[in-house]
Amino acid sequence: MTVDFFREEPTARSSWRLAVLMGANSRTYKFALGQALLGAAAEGRTDILLRDLAEPYAMSLVEHLAEAPQTSSKTVPGGTDFLTVAQEESAESVRLGSPTEKLLAAAMKSMPTMVMQKFHNLRGDGAEVPHRFYEVTGTSRERVVKLTDHLRAVAMSEQKASLEAELAARWSIVETSFAAGVGRSLVEEGVAVDLDTLLITDKQRRRSVAGVTEAVIGFQHGRCIICAQLLVPGVDDVAVDHVFPYSFKRLLRGADVDLDAIWNLAPAHRDCNGQKSNRPPTEGQLTRLAQRNEAIMQSPHPLKKTLQLTLKRHGFADGRVGEWWNFIQRVRRHMG
Repeated sequence: MTVDFFREEPTARSSWRLAVLMGANSRTYKFALGQALLGAAAEGRTDILLRDLAEPYAMSLVEHLAEAPQTSSKTVPGGTDFLTVAQEESAESVRLGSPTEKLLAAAMKSMPTMVMQKFHNLRGDGAEVPHRFYEVTGTSRERVVKLTDHLRAVAMSEQKASLEAELAARWSIVETSFAAGVGRSLVEEGVAVDLDTLLITDKQRRRSVAGVTEAVIGFQHGRCIICAQLLVPGVDDVAVDHVFPYSFKRLLRGADVDLDAIWNLAPAHRDCNGQKSNRPPTEGQLTRLAQRNEAIMQSPHPLKKTLQLTLKRHGFADGRVGEWWNFIQRVRRHMG
């Protein structure tokens, strides 16, 4: 399915989204690296010393450590683990506004093997994303990170702000799934949507996890669910569309289908959403929704879990390709 996601739009942005949105996460190092890479490439740089890349990498992890765990509860950090050092050095780093020498040294030592060798990897089969975004060169004494044209194309594209927001949302979702209590709720029950704020929350409303748009728009390739054109938050007015309008609930003929759930909510241009109003979705919109949901099913918990629960509730096995299309067609038949 990750192949299908890339085939829909074979660009460097899709490779970036494969890495950020669909990779396995036992720690959040990948997100800190992605954030640092986007920042460096947005300046037009072709290379950067590992030391200079390690500074924003380390500081972003320190800042996030103050809010939530950055590693799975199944991972037991040791005394020399980078996150252990980051925790020990966090107060002084925050006071200085930059990483301490001890933290910087730990980051430079761990980055090449802990995260940079794995950033391009896809889950399971040893494959990599189709585009590479950097290469590490030089000696252990002075490593240089060569930034590729692909990375600069991503960092300077019209979707840069959206890609940054997607990364931040995925980071928030993952670190929340690591949190005790809240994490168990998310992994077991999935997420809910607060329609008043358009925020994704855990089922028990313990905390907001991320915005609906930021969490799912990357799985739509950053495109409007209605017109399929690029949708750029901060530039375009964005709405969250009920693909099957909520007013259709009365047509479901007794079928217990939640139209307020993630599976039926998708970012769209506000104008497109207004013009669509309460009209039923077109075949193209349903196809895009099915493809989007199939893509989310390739991501780690808890968004994947949320969609799995929807499919199971309606008698689908939740693992076969095409199930979302079949489920959506069943909903359409229910609505006559």
